[in-house]
Amino acid sequence: MRRSTLLVALTTTTALALSGCGRDDGGAGDAGAPQTGEAVSTDDLSGELEVWAMGAEGEALPDLVAGFEEQYPEVSVNVTPVPWDSAHDKFVNSITAGTTPDVAMIGTTWMGEFAGMDALDPTPGSIDTSTFFEGAQGTTEVEGTSYGVPWYVETRMVYYRSDIASEAGYDEVPTDQEGFQEMAAAMQEQEGVDWGISLQPGQTGSWQTVVPFAWSRGGQIATEDAYTLDTPENVAAVDYFGSFFDEEISDANPPEGQTEATFTDGSVPMFISGPWMMSLVEDFAAEGGEEDFGSMYDVAPIPTADGGESTSFIGGSNLGVFADTENRDAAWALVDWLTQPETQVEWYDMTSALPSVQSAWDDEALTEDEKLAKFGEQLTTAQAPPSFPTWEQVAAAFDAEMEKVAKQDLSGEEAVRTAQQQAESIGTGQ
Repeated sequence: MRRSTLLVALTTTTALALSGCGRDDGGAGDAGAPQTGEAVSTDDLSGELEVWAMGAEGEALPDLVAGFEEQYPEVSVNVTPVPWDSAHDKFVNSITAGTTPDVAMIGTTWMGEFAGMDALDPTPGSIDTSTFFEGAQGTTEVEGTSYGVPWYVETRMVYYRSDIASEAGYDEVPTDQEGFQEMAAAMQEQEGVDWGISLQPGQTGSWQTVVPFAWSRGGQIATEDAYTLDTPENVAAVDYFGSFFDEEISDANPPEGQTEATFTDGSVPMFISGPWMMSLVEDFAAEGGEEDFGSMYDVAPIPTADGGESTSFIGGSNLGVFADTENRDAAWALVDWLTQPETQVEWYDMTSALPSVQSAWDDEALTEDEKLAKFGEQLTTAQAPPSFPTWEQVAAAFDAEMEKVAKQDLSGEEAVRTAQQQAESIGTGQ
């Protein structure tokens, strides 16, 4: 089974103040009530649609949308692949120049920024947003208004060498954080194991590991209108993260790009990552002559403070219609078609991008892989960061403090206090 090896790029936001058209009165930056986009019609669709999509999705999408063109033969869809590393600036420049596409793949962490610019069209009521994973749908919403739909999703789980865990006396991964750390320490005592677990020691994106520890304690990092990084739950989560480095269970200075190698050779038998790593570790093992590596590891939920409901980070990418589109009905018809269960399963078969529509996970293509099914279960409770336009800046500040926790023995209280102060200085951008 093919699995995605794609990461969703996280890009630093740029503050802009722009106006758009084709919207109900009041933009995302206004304090008005949540909006629903004007109704759309699929009768007599025609004309051209310009679609932008990033990375491998941009390369594969033309083959998929051929099915949409068969259904609506008077509509022509042109897909422009856009490299992830230049995508954000390309969008910003197009908004400034009034040359946005009709439809685009949009990184989940860009939604607040682009909606705040009044650049996106609110999702029409004809699209049933309840069909999506709740956490994924939340990434499209800014101040209560949805500005797109989730296209594909991913979340994070614990990868662990089940054979080494068994040697350490564990047939399954403890669901509570204390027991989980004890398991990591016990695995570290086994022959050939250098570190019990690999945790990202700060730097870009490390919040995606730390914040789920807080969510799984009942903590939150933001309310509807403010950052709340310095809560007791968040302090405890950061201290828990830091304890892996304090007790030398995780390497504070790991070599880059060695996760597959150290996991397959057993020297670091646990790490936290997304579903794309399944194919990476299995392919790496196969290259070394281990064809049955899939039976030597498994995945488990993010541990919680008390063994209760696990919560992880939800990522992926959304689809949005730009407010300046001159073919709004056809644009939303395409978005709706791309998120039908049967289309999502076909897209998974083509790219291994995991469906955002929950019912698509009932298809045999996804249920036949037990590990993948566990990711589907984790997605039902996964959460997204706040949709504030400034989140990327605040996340960068938080990541910098996490590096100090891992490498300089900074306490959780000091780390979140500094991160909160920086967050308040940056503001929400709303």
